Amino acid sequence: MKGVVFLDRDGTLIEEEGYLSDPARLREIPGAAESLKKLSEEGYALAVISNQAGLARGKFREDQMEAVHWAFVEHFRRRGVEFDGVEYCPHHPEGVVERYRMACGCRKPAPGMAEKILRRLGVPASCRIWVVGDKMSDILMGKRVQAETILVATGYGETERREGERRGERPDIFLPSIREATEWILSGGKAR
Repeated sequence: MKGVVFLDRDGTLIEEEGYLSDPARLREIPGAAESLKKLSEEGYALAVISNQAGLARGKFREDQMEAVHWAFVEHFRRRGVEFDGVEYCPHHPEGVVERYRMACGCRKPAPGMAEKILRRLGVPASCRIWVVGDKMSDILMGKRVQAETILVATGYGETERREGERRGERPDIFLPSIREATEWILSGGKAR
């Protein structure tokens, strides 16, 4: 394993749809599957970590979240991409669904989902870790697991970059999309 690449789902690999509850609305960000396939072929483990507070907020039901999850995994599988780990956090401290209303250690920027996958995969401390996402919560979570962080402009990326800069928060690099993020990772973090 050359390294682990943690990927946000909505706005990074698939188009941002707000609270996605219908699998028929799932749309891949152009080049995402091709990019992930390249990373996998080069020996990188791929793991998706996604906050899905829509469950806590009552925006969709568990069966809807599961349907979207399986459609997402199957969409990428059909394009030759197998994920080494997929974790979702359904919690939110202000949720309306009591079962999911809580502050937790898995909701990004907390590192719980990433740490769980790292343990499950048995990743050595010397392994290089990357985090790619469209929100500063992805970037902050990445810093907590000592990963190299890439904020992409797709999804909420542009807005998040500006807001993060106002707070003094910055990714290691800001790139247009998963395509450029993949090239950056494959180049070892150097411009090509």
